[in-house]
Amino acid sequence: MKVLVTGHLGYIGVVLVPMLQQRGHEVVGLDSDLFRRCTFGPESQIAKVPNIRKDIRDIELKDIAGQGFDACLHLAGLSNDPLGDYKPELTYDINHKASVKLAQLCKQAGINRWVFSSSCSNYGAGGDGLLDEHAPFNPVTPYGESKVMVERDVAPLMDATFTPVFLRNATAYGVSARIRFDLVVNNLTAWAYTTGQVLLKSDGTPWRPLVHIEDISRAFIAVMEAPREKVAGQAFNICASKENYRIRELAEIVKNTVPNSKVEFAGGAGPDKRNYRVNGDKFAKAFPDYVPRWTAKAAAEDLYNTFKKHQLTPDDFEGEKYKRIAHIQGLIKAGVLTGDLRVAGE
Repeated sequence: MKVLVTGHLGYIGVVLVPMLQQRGHEVVGLDSDLFRRCTFGPESQIAKVPNIRKDIRDIELKDIAGQGFDACLHLAGLSNDPLGDYKPELTYDINHKASVKLAQLCKQAGINRWVFSSSCSNYGAGGDGLLDEHAPFNPVTPYGESKVMVERDVAPLMDATFTPVFLRNATAYGVSARIRFDLVVNNLTAWAYTTGQVLLKSDGTPWRPLVHIEDISRAFIAVMEAPREKVAGQAFNICASKENYRIRELAEIVKNTVPNSKVEFAGGAGPDKRNYRVNGDKFAKAFPDYVPRWTAKAAAEDLYNTFKKHQLTPDDFEGEKYKRIAHIQGLIKAGVLTGDLRVAGE
Protein backbone atom coordinates (compact mmCIF):
# COMPACT_ATOMS: atom_id res chain seq x y z
CA MET A 1 0.00 0.00 0.00
CA LYS A 2 1.01 3.61 -0.51
CA VAL A 3 0.59 5.41 2.80
CA LEU A 4 0.54 9.08 3.77
CA VAL A 5 1.76 9.54 7.35
CA THR A 6 1.22 12.97 8.86
CA GLY A 7 3.55 13.82 11.73
CA HIS A 8 6.01 11.21 10.50
CA LEU A 9 8.90 13.14 12.07
CA GLY A 10 7.36 13.22 15.53
CA TYR A 11 7.64 11.04 18.61
CA ILE A 12 5.55 8.14 17.27
CA GLY A 13 6.03 8.82 13.57
CA VAL A 14 9.76 8.09 13.51
CA VAL A 15 9.00 4.66 15.03
CA LEU A 16 5.99 3.91 12.82
CA VAL A 17 7.60 4.70 9.44
CA PRO A 18 10.31 2.00 9.47
CA MET A 19 7.76 -0.54 10.71
CA LEU A 20 5.57 0.27 7.70
CA GLN A 21 8.56 -0.06 5.40
CA GLN A 22 9.44 -3.45 6.89
CA ARG A 23 5.98 -4.66 5.87
CA GLY A 24 6.57 -3.50 2.30
CA HIS A 25 4.48 -0.34 2.33
CA GLU A 26 5.50 2.80 0.45
CA VAL A 27 5.53 5.77 2.80
CA VAL A 28 5.23 9.49 2.13
CA GLY A 29 5.36 11.88 5.06
CA LEU A 30 3.64 15.18 5.74
CA ASP A 31 5.34 17.23 8.43
CA SER A 32 6.60 20.78 8.97
CA ASP A 33 9.41 19.23 11.09
CA LEU A 34 8.76 21.56 13.98
CA PHE A 35 11.06 19.56 16.25
CA ARG A 36 13.96 19.01 13.89
CA ARG A 37 16.35 20.30 16.56
CA CYS A 38 15.12 17.77 19.12
CA THR A 39 16.65 14.58 17.75
CA PHE A 40 17.76 12.21 20.52
CA GLY A 41 20.85 10.46 19.23
CA PRO A 42 22.16 10.52 15.64
CA GLU A 43 19.94 12.02 12.94
CA SER A 44 20.78 9.01 10.74
CA GLN A 45 18.43 6.82 12.77
CA ILE A 46 15.40 8.64 11.31
CA ALA A 47 14.18 6.92 8.15
CA LYS A 48 14.28 9.16 5.08
CA VAL A 49 11.06 9.16 3.05
CA PRO A 50 9.56 11.67 0.61
CA ASN A 51 8.09 14.51 2.65
CA ILE A 52 5.39 17.05 1.94
CA ARG A 53 6.92 19.73 4.15
CA LYS A 54 3.90 21.75 5.05
CA ASP A 55 1.94 22.90 8.08
CA ILE A 56 -1.07 20.61 8.46
CA ARG A 57 -3.31 23.70 8.52
CA ASP A 58 -2.17 24.62 5.01
CA ILE A 59 -2.73 21.28 3.28
CA GLU A 60 -4.51 21.52 -0.09
CA LEU A 61 -6.19 18.96 -2.30
CA LYS A 62 -3.41 19.27 -4.88
CA ASP A 63 -0.89 18.09 -2.26
CA ILE A 64 -2.46 14.64 -1.99
CA ALA A 65 -4.74 14.11 -5.03
CA GLY A 66 -3.51 11.87 -7.81
CA GLN A 67 -0.66 10.45 -5.74
CA GLY A 68 -2.14 6.95 -5.46
CA PHE A 69 -2.45 6.95 -1.67
CA ASP A 70 -4.39 4.00 -0.26
CA ALA A 71 -4.40 5.21 3.32
CA CYS A 72 -3.65 8.19 5.54
CA LEU A 73 -2.37 7.68 9.08
CA HIS A 74 -2.91 10.99 10.84
CA LEU A 75 -0.60 11.67 13.78
CA ALA A 76 0.28 15.35 13.30
CA GLY A 77 -0.80 17.80 15.99
CA LEU A 78 0.10 19.55 19.22
CA SER A 79 0.67 16.59 21.43
CA ASN A 80 0.69 17.50 25.10
CA ASP A 81 -1.23 19.50 27.67
CA PRO A 82 1.32 22.32 28.26
CA LEU A 83 1.37 23.01 24.52
CA GLY A 84 -2.41 22.79 24.43
CA ASP A 85 -2.72 25.24 27.32
CA TYR A 86 -0.12 27.62 25.80
CA LYS A 87 -2.61 28.96 23.27
CA PRO A 88 -5.79 26.85 23.33
CA GLU A 89 -7.06 28.39 20.11
CA LEU A 90 -4.04 26.99 18.28
CA THR A 91 -4.77 23.52 19.64
CA TYR A 92 -8.28 23.73 18.21
CA ASP A 93 -7.01 25.11 14.88
CA ILE A 94 -4.31 22.45 14.48
CA ASN A 95 -5.71 19.40 16.23
CA HIS A 96 -9.38 19.84 15.37
CA LYS A 97 -10.04 22.06 12.37
CA ALA A 98 -6.99 21.00 10.37
CA SER A 99 -7.68 17.32 11.08
CA VAL A 100 -11.27 17.56 9.87
CA LYS A 101 -10.13 19.45 6.79
CA LEU A 102 -7.52 16.76 6.11
CA ALA A 103 -10.16 14.03 6.35
CA GLN A 104 -12.41 15.91 3.92
CA LEU A 105 -9.53 16.35 1.47
CA CYS A 106 -8.54 12.70 1.74
CA LYS A 107 -12.10 11.70 0.95
CA GLN A 108 -12.12 14.01 -2.09
CA ALA A 109 -8.77 12.57 -3.19
CA GLY A 110 -10.13 9.02 -3.08
CA ILE A 111 -8.00 7.90 -0.12
CA ASN A 112 -10.09 5.14 1.41
CA ARG A 113 -8.58 4.39 4.82
CA TRP A 114 -8.14 7.27 7.30
CA VAL A 115 -6.74 6.31 10.69
CA PHE A 116 -6.74 8.97 13.39
CA SER A 117 -4.42 9.13 16.37
CA SER A 118 -7.05 9.92 18.99
CA SER A 119 -6.50 9.60 22.73
CA CYS A 120 -7.76 8.11 25.96
CA SER A 121 -7.57 11.72 27.16
CA ASN A 122 -11.08 11.83 25.71
CA TYR A 123 -12.22 10.22 28.97
CA GLY A 124 -10.41 12.82 31.11
CA ALA A 125 -11.95 12.80 34.57
CA GLY A 126 -13.20 9.26 34.08
CA GLY A 127 -12.99 7.93 37.63
CA ASP A 128 -11.67 4.56 38.81
CA GLY A 129 -13.81 2.16 36.76
CA LEU A 130 -12.60 0.47 33.55
CA LEU A 131 -13.89 2.48 30.58
CA ASP A 132 -14.70 0.88 27.26
CA GLU A 133 -15.33 2.68 23.97
CA HIS A 134 -18.95 3.43 24.94
CA ALA A 135 -17.95 5.39 28.05
CA PRO A 136 -18.91 9.06 28.07
CA PHE A 137 -16.30 11.61 27.11
CA ASN A 138 -15.14 13.92 29.87
CA PRO A 139 -12.01 15.72 28.60
CA VAL A 140 -10.39 18.23 30.94
CA THR A 141 -7.82 19.84 28.61
CA PRO A 142 -7.89 21.55 25.19
CA TYR A 143 -5.87 18.58 23.88
CA GLY A 144 -8.50 16.08 24.99
CA GLU A 145 -11.34 18.26 23.79
CA SER A 146 -9.76 18.58 20.35
CA LYS A 147 -9.58 14.80 19.97
CA VAL A 148 -13.25 14.40 20.89
CA MET A 149 -14.21 17.06 18.34
CA VAL A 150 -12.33 15.31 15.53
CA GLU A 151 -14.05 12.00 16.20
CA ARG A 152 -17.41 13.78 16.30
CA ASP A 153 -16.90 15.64 13.02
CA VAL A 154 -15.11 12.99 10.96
CA ALA A 155 -17.32 9.99 11.76
CA PRO A 156 -20.23 11.30 9.59
CA LEU A 157 -17.90 11.43 6.55
CA MET A 158 -17.86 7.62 6.35
CA ASP A 159 -19.38 6.05 3.27
CA ALA A 160 -18.65 3.15 0.93
CA THR A 161 -15.44 4.80 -0.31
CA PHE A 162 -14.13 6.48 2.86
CA THR A 163 -13.27 4.52 5.99
CA PRO A 164 -12.30 6.50 9.10
CA VAL A 165 -11.00 4.65 12.16
CA PHE A 166 -10.20 6.19 15.55
CA LEU A 167 -7.40 4.82 17.72
CA ARG A 168 -7.72 6.11 21.28
CA ASN A 169 -4.13 5.67 22.37
CA ALA A 170 -3.33 5.30 26.04
CA THR A 171 -0.52 7.40 27.54
CA ALA A 172 2.50 6.64 25.38
CA TYR A 173 6.01 5.80 26.50
CA GLY A 174 9.25 4.45 25.08
CA VAL A 175 12.48 5.42 23.37
CA SER A 176 12.27 7.41 20.14
CA ALA A 177 14.64 9.52 18.07
CA ARG A 178 12.21 12.38 18.76
CA ILE A 179 11.70 11.46 22.40
CA ARG A 180 9.24 13.27 24.66
CA PHE A 181 10.04 13.71 28.33
CA ASP A 182 6.63 15.06 29.32
CA LEU A 183 5.13 11.52 29.31
CA VAL A 184 4.89 9.91 32.71
CA VAL A 185 7.09 6.79 32.35
CA ASN A 186 9.72 8.66 30.32
CA ASN A 187 9.66 11.56 32.77
CA LEU A 188 9.89 9.56 35.98
CA THR A 189 12.73 7.43 34.62
CA ALA A 190 14.63 10.50 33.43
CA TRP A 191 14.28 12.17 36.83
CA ALA A 192 15.39 8.99 38.59
CA TYR A 193 18.46 8.48 36.38
CA THR A 194 19.66 12.09 36.41
CA THR A 195 18.87 13.10 40.00
CA GLY A 196 18.16 9.95 42.00
CA GLN A 197 14.64 11.23 42.61
CA VAL A 198 11.49 9.64 41.18
CA LEU A 199 9.73 12.98 41.26
CA LEU A 200 5.93 12.94 41.48
CA LYS A 201 4.17 16.18 40.57
CA SER A 202 0.77 14.90 41.72
CA ASP A 203 -0.26 12.94 44.82
CA GLY A 204 0.24 9.72 42.87
CA THR A 205 -3.36 8.53 43.07
CA PRO A 206 -4.60 9.14 39.48
CA TRP A 207 -4.92 6.21 37.10
CA ARG A 208 -3.26 6.13 33.68
CA PRO A 209 -3.53 3.53 30.92
CA LEU A 210 -0.17 2.99 29.24
CA VAL A 211 1.07 1.76 25.86
CA HIS A 212 4.47 1.65 24.19
CA ILE A 213 4.92 3.61 20.96
CA GLU A 214 5.93 0.43 19.13
CA ASP A 215 2.64 -1.19 20.16
CA ILE A 216 0.75 1.95 19.05
CA SER A 217 2.52 1.69 15.69
CA ARG A 218 1.61 -1.97 15.35
CA ALA A 219 -2.03 -1.09 16.07
CA PHE A 220 -2.00 1.51 13.29
CA ILE A 221 -0.63 -1.06 10.86
CA ALA A 222 -3.17 -3.70 11.91
CA VAL A 223 -6.09 -1.32 11.41
CA MET A 224 -4.74 -0.04 8.10
CA GLU A 225 -4.35 -3.56 6.71
CA ALA A 226 -7.63 -4.94 8.09
CA PRO A 227 -10.74 -5.65 5.98
CA ARG A 228 -13.01 -2.64 5.83
CA GLU A 229 -15.92 -4.34 7.58
CA LYS A 230 -13.81 -5.01 10.66
CA VAL A 231 -12.87 -1.39 11.35
CA ALA A 232 -15.12 1.03 9.44
CA GLY A 233 -16.18 3.91 11.67
CA GLN A 234 -14.88 2.14 14.77
CA ALA A 235 -13.08 3.56 17.78
CA PHE A 236 -10.61 1.37 19.67
CA ASN A 237 -8.86 1.88 22.99
CA ILE A 238 -5.20 1.03 22.40
CA CYS A 239 -4.06 -0.36 25.72
CA ALA A 240 -3.94 -3.81 27.31
CA SER A 241 -6.51 -3.75 30.11
CA LYS A 242 -3.86 -4.94 32.59
CA GLU A 243 -1.62 -1.97 31.73
CA ASN A 244 -3.49 0.56 33.86
CA TYR A 245 -1.49 1.95 36.76
CA ARG A 246 -1.79 4.53 39.48
CA ILE A 247 1.02 7.06 39.13
CA ARG A 248 2.47 5.97 42.47
CA GLU A 249 2.68 2.38 41.17
CA LEU A 250 4.71 3.63 38.22
CA ALA A 251 6.97 5.49 40.63
CA GLU A 252 7.67 2.23 42.46
CA ILE A 253 8.45 0.45 39.17
CA VAL A 254 10.94 3.16 38.28
CA LYS A 255 12.46 3.19 41.78
CA ASN A 256 13.01 -0.56 41.54
CA THR A 257 14.58 -0.15 38.09
CA VAL A 258 16.97 2.75 38.62
CA PRO A 259 19.62 1.96 41.26
CA ASN A 260 19.79 4.18 44.35
CA SER A 261 16.68 6.17 43.45
CA LYS A 262 13.84 7.09 45.77
CA VAL A 263 10.32 8.43 45.40
CA GLU A 264 9.87 12.12 46.16
CA PHE A 265 6.90 14.46 45.89
CA ALA A 266 7.27 17.92 44.33
CA GLY A 267 6.29 20.86 46.45
CA GLY A 268 2.54 21.42 46.27
CA ALA A 269 1.89 18.01 44.71
CA GLY A 270 -1.83 17.36 44.87
CA PRO A 271 -4.65 15.56 43.06
CA ASP A 272 -4.75 15.52 39.26
CA LYS A 273 -8.24 15.78 37.75
CA ARG A 274 -7.04 13.64 34.83
CA ASN A 275 -7.89 10.18 36.10
CA TYR A 276 -9.00 7.32 33.87
CA ARG A 277 -8.61 3.56 33.41
CA VAL A 278 -9.45 1.97 30.07
CA ASN A 279 -10.59 -1.41 28.84
CA GLY A 280 -8.66 -2.58 25.77
CA ASP A 281 -10.61 -5.80 25.21
CA LYS A 282 -12.39 -4.62 22.05
CA PHE A 283 -9.17 -4.28 20.09
CA ALA A 284 -7.78 -7.51 21.54
CA LYS A 285 -10.86 -9.42 20.36
CA ALA A 286 -10.91 -7.78 16.91
CA PHE A 287 -7.19 -8.45 16.40
CA PRO A 288 -6.34 -11.66 18.28
CA ASP A 289 -2.91 -11.82 16.62
CA TYR A 290 -2.03 -8.43 18.10
CA VAL A 291 -0.35 -8.92 21.46
CA PRO A 292 1.36 -5.90 23.04
CA ARG A 293 5.06 -6.60 23.40
CA TRP A 294 5.85 -4.06 26.08
CA THR A 295 5.01 -3.45 29.74
CA ALA A 296 5.76 -0.42 31.87
CA LYS A 297 8.45 -2.39 33.72
CA ALA A 298 10.23 -3.48 30.53
CA ALA A 299 10.07 0.07 29.17
CA ALA A 300 11.51 1.59 32.34
CA GLU A 301 14.48 -0.76 32.00
CA ASP A 302 14.93 0.14 28.34
CA LEU A 303 14.69 3.86 29.07
CA TYR A 304 17.18 3.59 31.93
CA ASN A 305 19.70 1.75 29.75
CA THR A 306 19.22 4.28 26.95
CA PHE A 307 19.70 7.23 29.29
CA LYS A 308 22.91 5.65 30.59
CA LYS A 309 24.15 5.16 27.04
CA HIS A 310 23.51 8.80 26.15
CA GLN A 311 24.59 10.11 29.58
CA LEU A 312 21.40 12.11 29.96
CA THR A 313 21.56 15.15 32.24
CA PRO A 314 18.76 17.13 33.97
CA ASP A 315 19.51 20.07 31.65
CA ASP A 316 18.89 17.78 28.67
CA PHE A 317 15.40 16.63 29.50
CA GLU A 318 14.23 19.70 31.42
CA GLY A 319 15.93 22.15 29.07
CA GLU A 320 14.86 23.79 25.85
CA LYS A 321 15.99 21.05 23.50
CA TYR A 322 13.60 18.32 24.59
CA LYS A 323 10.91 20.09 26.62
CA ARG A 324 8.28 20.80 23.99
CA ILE A 325 6.79 24.01 25.37
CA ALA A 326 10.23 25.51 26.19
CA HIS A 327 11.51 24.51 22.75
CA ILE A 328 8.56 26.16 21.00
CA GLN A 329 8.92 29.35 23.05
CA GLY A 330 12.65 29.42 22.24
CA LEU A 331 11.95 29.08 18.51
CA ILE A 332 9.44 31.94 18.66
CA LYS A 333 11.93 34.13 20.54
CA ALA A 334 14.61 33.33 17.95
CA GLY A 335 12.26 34.22 15.09
CA VAL A 336 12.24 30.68 13.69
CA LEU A 337 8.51 30.35 14.38
CA THR A 338 5.76 32.92 14.26
CA GLY A 339 3.38 33.36 17.16
CA ASP A 340 0.86 31.03 15.53
CA LEU A 341 3.53 28.28 15.32
CA ARG A 342 4.19 28.53 11.60
CA VAL A 343 7.74 28.34 10.31
CA ALA A 344 8.84 31.93 9.62
CA GLY A 345 9.25 32.72 5.94
CA GLU A 346 7.42 29.62 4.69
